[in-house]
Amino acid sequence: MAEDELRIGVFVCKCGTNIAGFLDTAEVAEYARGLPGVVLVQENLFTCSEAGVAEIRRGIQEHDLNRVVVAACTPRTHEPIFRAACQDAGLNKFLFEFVNIREHCSWVHKSEPEPATGKAKDLVRMGVARAAFLEPKDEIVVGVEPRALVIGGGIAGMTVAYHLAELGCEVYLVEREEELGGLLRHIHSIYPADLPASEILMEAANAVREHPRVNVLVGSEVAGVAGYIGKYDVQVRQRGGEITPIRV
Repeated sequence: MAEDELRIGVFVCKCGTNIAGFLDTAEVAEYARGLPGVVLVQENLFTCSEAGVAEIRRGIQEHDLNRVVVAACTPRTHEPIFRAACQDAGLNKFLFEFVNIREHCSWVHKSEPEPATGKAKDLVRMGVARAAFLEPKDEIVVGVEPRALVIGGGIAGMTVAYHLAELGCEVYLVEREEELGGLLRHIHSIYPADLPASEILMEAANAVREHPRVNVLVGSEVAGVAGYIGKYDVQVRQRGGEITPIRV
């Protein structure tokens, strides 16, 4: 936990009626006011709106917030908006915590407003607790090797390998059996067009074997992986126990 005094701001979104229509956001906000370290709690009709984002920036600046918790909808689309608001107000964007009370509460408990409200309180409490342990971070840029490892030489693996190669990546396709195809080798025809599985298999296998950027390793399996995203060192054990190192 950072050594500075906690000053957490909690912003509870009504999301129109998507949240407020199924649980008591005012009760959730009042509950948040009693949580440790919380110095500001606001309800917003739409926190993701221009006005809602402005309230986050204003709250950080006027109340000297050093942590922000937003209880709203899906972080998939909205988390970048709120992190950017923190950054614009001078707060490290990693001192932000997102709590999803729409998909996790109101939408799955539409006929149970009291349990939904109680669950939202629990999630907000956990979000505030987690926010207390957040630390500021810096983003770094890491070079990514334009290579990829695809494990499994079935129809899915071959398709992925081919399209990655078409995008310019050098691809290593690892299959533990001696032939490509996976389960497709044991199927007669493909529904619903009733196409011969053998023809589809042959076409896909030829495509990857003939592609200049695809390295096919049959009779092989991954023996070890080390490193990190963008620079993995992989050990591939081939026939006879020979180990081939690959960086992807």
